[in-house]
Amino acid sequence: MSDEDTIRATEEERLRALREGDIETAERLHADDFELVTPDGLRLTKDTYLDGVRTGAMRYLRWEPDEIRVHVYGRGAAIRYTSTIEIIDSGEHFGPNRYWHTDVYERRDGRWQIVWSQATQDEAEQ
Repeated sequence: MSDEDTIRATEEERLRALREGDIETAERLHADDFELVTPDGLRLTKDTYLDGVRTGAMRYLRWEPDEIRVHVYGRGAAIRYTSTIEIIDSGEHFGPNRYWHTDVYERRDGRWQIVWSQATQDEAEQ
């Protein structure tokens, strides 16, 4: 399997884990220094993000990616895709809405992990 295919499969596994609340898998796929910048401009660490999923404060009802484009460079890779997301966050229902995602992966200890992630609402879909 090519690095591109492995990264695509890893991202799909990560999204499944987040949708299903599979924290063990999510912990393994997110680097310890992971950071997410949300569409609202909030910066979340790995612990903050996954604690939200773990406690149910953040619950993905739907996260359906379109084609995941991958650019590999050495031990790193950037991915970009659009998706449809429906989520409950702190009791508030959002979506379904369309988002752009740009994520950075690194190969660490022989496996790919997500290090940075940023989501932006797709204005063309509003």
